[in-house]
Order: sequence, then structure tokens, then C-alpha cells
Amino acid sequence: MIAIQALLTENDLADEFVAAFRARRFAEKFFYWFPLSVRAWLALCSDGAYRNYERSRSLIAQSSDDLARYIPPGPVEVLSLGSGQGDKDLLLMNALRGHGVRVSYVPVDTSQALLELACQGALAVGLATLGIKADVTRAGHLAALAADPETPPRLVLLIGNTLGAFDPIAAARDLRALLRPQDLLIVDGEIYAAQQTLAGYDNPLNRRFAWAPLHAVGITEADGELVFEDRTDDRLPGLHPLAKHFRATRDVAARLGGESLTLRAGERLEMNHSYKYDASTFLRILADVGLTVRWRGTSDDGRFLMVLAGTT
Repeated sequence: MIAIQALLTENDLADEFVAAFRARRFAEKFFYWFPLSVRAWLALCSDGAYRNYERSRSLIAQSSDDLARYIPPGPVEVLSLGSGQGDKDLLLMNALRGHGVRVSYVPVDTSQALLELACQGALAVGLATLGIKADVTRAGHLAALAADPETPPRLVLLIGNTLGAFDPIAAARDLRALLRPQDLLIVDGEIYAAQQTLAGYDNPLNRRFAWAPLHAVGITEADGELVFEDRTDDRLPGLHPLAKHFRATRDVAARLGGESLTLRAGERLEMNHSYKYDASTFLRILADVGLTVRWRGTSDDGRFLMVLAGTT
């Protein structure tokens, strides 16, 4: 049986989605909420042409044994923030078990559907698993994830460039506060490569995923255009947010249950973003909050950087 504790309910998400539409800004979580969005995401991940997913997954696959050697044998709780469907987590946890680590798994996500998949995958290989449906951008939810005195050492995961889905500087501070001296963190980031980076997102495969939450409320390509933008963040050199927005070319009525919300011609609906980094900037963000890198690895093409870090 799948066990999931909910700090975030479906009713919460419905209310937040309506509020987000009215504010003309969709957060990351809404791209994994609708069933159509989840289908589009899983299709995106299963297509080898989606290089950004493949880079992250292959880096975990080729590095999992090396990483497992840094974890002492004994009980370890793997806390995966933004776990998604959990397939990359499972690669690492299987390696940990091969090195004598007794793994318990706590995937955390806002998506009920993806959280169920993560739990199913772990239960299928005999791992003790408890899913937590939570929004780690909420201070209260993050505080609820703090370790209890009896919690074994933790390996916290934030992989798949998930740090870049938020404000990476603020999120790194929050991560640091979650870690105890005996805990470790695995986090990765996508390395910026100008036009190659933009091309990795502004393509038909990724556009289908980006359109999914709009299609779910009745907005189609006939109603406007989806625009990807390579922006800058002046807080640090080498910090590159890749953003997107929908611009209505005619009046649009989104259908949300019994409600109809209007987007006028010319209005913009800001959508989620994804930060990319210069390698030195990614490492600086971690160092600035007091995290010490113990191991680092890069994808074969140098476009993904992953580190194992601790507080000492």
C-alpha cells in the first residue's frame, strides 16, 4: 500500500491555481498537477531526445557507486525534494544498498501522480517508503520536513536541476537550514551554454509539455503564443534564468471547473522558469550558504554539474 502524508491538499492546489491565473503567473508546481501535464512530462522523460533529462539521469547512473562510497553503512533516510517519479532516486538507492546502507525513502513533491509513481517504484524493490505531498517553497512545509531526534542520518536529494526551478540563492539557504552535521546533500545544476541552452527548451518536444497546463483549461495554440526568453539575474555573474510566458492574441476564457477566467488579448501569463549557471556560480551559491563540496562530477558533455556536499 502506498503511504503518503499530505501537507498540501488537492483543494489547496485548486485554490492556488485560480489565484495564480488571476495574478498572471504560474509556479513550477502547476506543470505537474493536471493529468495531461503529467502525461506530457513522462513522455518527455521517456524520449531520449530530451537531452536535459538524459544528462541528469546518466550522471546519476554513472556516479551512483562513487557517491555510495561516501555514505557509511547503516541506516540512512533518503529525502528527495522534488522527487518527481523517483526513477533517478532509485538508481542511487540501489547503489547505496549494494554498499551496505539500509535505505528508507521519503520522496517529497507537490504532484500526487508523480509521488505515487516514486513510492510504487521504491516499494517494488522492497524499500521502506513514505511519500510527503508538500511545497518546499513554503516555510511551514519545509519546517515540517526537519529531522526528528530519532531520524537517522539523511541523504537529501535535489536533482534534475530542481534548484533552478526556484530562486536558487534563497533555496540554497533553505537547504542548508535543513541539514544537520551528520546529513549530506546531492544537488545538481545545468551549466549555461547560450543558444544551445535555449534550443534545449524551445523545441517541439518541450513545447508540448509547456502547453499541457494551458490545454487542460481550454487554452490552445490558436489563442496565443508561447515565448521562451533567455534572461539575466544581476545578483550574481553567471546566473541565467530561462523563462517563458504565454501571450494571448485574442480574448481567452480558461475553464476551471465551474469558473471561467478571462485573459484579454495582449495580456501575458508568466510561466515557470529554470535557472542555468556558470559552473563557478553554481559552486559559489553553495559555498555562500556554508556548504562544503566533498565530491563533484559532470556529465559527459559538461552540461550538468552534480555535487555531494555537507555542512562541514
